[in-house]
Amino acid sequence: MSAERTLLDFLARPDYRPMRLEAIVRALGGGKRELAQLRKVMPRLLKAGAVVTQKGVLLALPRSGGADEGLLEGTILFRPSGSARVIFDAEPGQRPRDQLHVDAADTHVALHGDRVLVRANPVRRDRQGEDWGSGTVVRVVRRALTQLTGTLFRNRLQWYVLPDDPRVSREIIVRDPARAGLTPAPKAEDKVVVKLDAWERRNLSPTGTVSEVLGPTHTPMAEYLAILRRYGLRPEFPPAVEAEAAAFGDTVRPADLAGREDFRPVPTITIDPDDAKDFDDALSVERLPDGRLRVGIHVADVSHYVRPGSALDHEAHERGNSTYLVGTVIPMLPHALSSGLCSLVEAEDRLVKTVVCEFDAEARLLRTDFANSVIRSRKRLTYKQAYAFLRGDDNAAIRALPAPPPHQTGSPGRPLATLSDGELDEVRGMVSALWAVAAKLRAERFRRGSLDLDMKEIKIYCDKDGWADRTEVVQHDESHQLIEEFMLTANECVAKSLDQAAVPHVSRVHDEPDPEKLAALREELAATGFRVGDLTHRGEMVKLLRDLKTREDGYAVRIQLLRSLKQACYRASADGHFGLAKRHYSHFTSPIRRYADLVEHRIFDARLAKLGVRSAPKDPPRSPGLGDLTRTCEHVSMTERNSSEAERDSVKVKLLELFEREAQRDRKNVFEATVTEVRAHGLMVELSASNAYGLVHISTMTDDFYRLNDRGDTLMGGRTGRRFSPGTTVRVTVDRVDRYKRQVDFRLADEGSLRRPPAADRRKGR
Repeated sequence: MSAERTLLDFLARPDYRPMRLEAIVRALGGGKRELAQLRKVMPRLLKAGAVVTQKGVLLALPRSGGADEGLLEGTILFRPSGSARVIFDAEPGQRPRDQLHVDAADTHVALHGDRVLVRANPVRRDRQGEDWGSGTVVRVVRRALTQLTGTLFRNRLQWYVLPDDPRVSREIIVRDPARAGLTPAPKAEDKVVVKLDAWERRNLSPTGTVSEVLGPTHTPMAEYLAILRRYGLRPEFPPAVEAEAAAFGDTVRPADLAGREDFRPVPTITIDPDDAKDFDDALSVERLPDGRLRVGIHVADVSHYVRPGSALDHEAHERGNSTYLVGTVIPMLPHALSSGLCSLVEAEDRLVKTVVCEFDAEARLLRTDFANSVIRSRKRLTYKQAYAFLRGDDNAAIRALPAPPPHQTGSPGRPLATLSDGELDEVRGMVSALWAVAAKLRAERFRRGSLDLDMKEIKIYCDKDGWADRTEVVQHDESHQLIEEFMLTANECVAKSLDQAAVPHVSRVHDEPDPEKLAALREELAATGFRVGDLTHRGEMVKLLRDLKTREDGYAVRIQLLRSLKQACYRASADGHFGLAKRHYSHFTSPIRRYADLVEHRIFDARLAKLGVRSAPKDPPRSPGLGDLTRTCEHVSMTERNSSEAERDSVKVKLLELFEREAQRDRKNVFEATVTEVRAHGLMVELSASNAYGLVHISTMTDDFYRLNDRGDTLMGGRTGRRFSPGTTVRVTVDRVDRYKRQVDFRLADEGSLRRPPAADRRKGR
């Protein structure tokens, strides 16, 4: 039987599901020779219509149908160049999330984020052979954008708006804004909001109407308002929501304490950033005989105040989570709760949900209990203060540390500088005891295969007028790790308890990565001489992450690895967390800023009531049905993505703002940067102090004539012998900033800017 007939018979099987050609050959028991034979006949079969592709790469027999037969529906995501990719929703039982490339000329009248119908192109050829991964947009099914923000301009003929999002590459022609009756009246180079008209003809530019003026473009307030409009964020709360929050007052009422476990006599602390405005969690410590330690992980009991069906609940559900923009936060709950009655401030009674963990001297978890409780935090510590205790600083040095602003310490909290030696020693003992357990928990977690995926965190500071002023690297030291380990423990304990009782709840899920993406990464690394094992085996990925710490190009490769992993989400099924190597996992410890945690608290209460726990509420909320829970998980996953994009956008805007001011300096600052990618036209670099990306164009590298090596991963100087490859450390200055394209160009600071870390630092992975 011919290879062609064998293929068609296989595709005609009743149980066949569309798959790639390589998978078909494996299912048929074939090898490289059979694959080569089928590759030769595929173009003819596709052209004749005997075989069709789904999602560009999956093969199937054609089916009879209407005008849309053979078209695929997905979401189109544009690149600044004008080309795009269409991604498709995962189908039940299907692991990969396939996508098609779309050339700029084939995007029809689609805009970024639209749902579109696309026809997969039959065959394209590239240097590797056949490629079925491209398509043409046929129709827009649903618009993602009804309005957008941008800068207003006028040429000789008309007014137009240049969109803020570089992925919307078309200018928007607008009607004369002077006739819109807006106050203030729009003028050229104002930041505006545009309401879009229907766009149906690609040969004509999209059109719209200016609906709001946000202020002069590229000023802090205008950029802030633009981000709010772009992502549908609202700093203000409806009056009914504010009134409902204010009605609880600012102190815990005695009646609210009925039936709760009383942890107020137990030493309890919080550890948070210097500028934290709300405190979700606290830790208490009790020493027991035989070296055992009882740790109370206390989480703000938001569900006590935010009841299902209330105005507060409706608003929190709509927002889904708090959004942290540079210099400000758009909270999920009104300030009366988020930074008031629910926040675990120092020296005030607060209602909490508690996970009590008892550990032996080796940090093995012996027992877990759950309760609704009341606490009173003894001390609000910053991460820097906690780290000073762990570092062994003496009491005089501890007292000299900067204190957080008074409004963030809680009332009537006392600064560390006013504490006696005995009081400081008590806090030191608590922090040390907690870290002794957390350090062992952390080591055991990584031993079991948890992935060390932490990336450098950058904080941007603004001046009094809102302009970006400086950046600071946030050190993820032992004080951060201490809190992280106990929060992970609480999340896992709650999820495990609910899963074992077969109670549907909000799981935090991180699916296993697509094997094909990992294989592609492995091949890409091999091409640069970096050989790794099969990354579908967890041990090989753990080994890769460990090896990257000692390589100069480790940071760049780490970015590539992260991009090959899937995005975590919320789901009403316990599908596990790949990154953490945990089977049972939920989000429980941040209900002030995440609606998922608030829902988990309600399910937790219903479970306590069913178990007959003394501190269970007398009228626990009914656990949501599976359908409602699934819809909630989908919604909060969506709001989380929206907030993440807004936060990244905010950082990008502020970095552009910072570097634009830097480019205008007569005497420019010099920044250390790492080469992350080498291209024919220059070096892509990332600044160490800000994580900002930019290009050092080859035209500015005038000390030599540079060319790519044969592998295409190194620029080499013909005269000087200088080499630039991923991982090379350079010193750069800001050359040019294009706020409209959102691009920063750098240039090497001087001819001697090339620097590689000393061997000792390389061994330590610094």
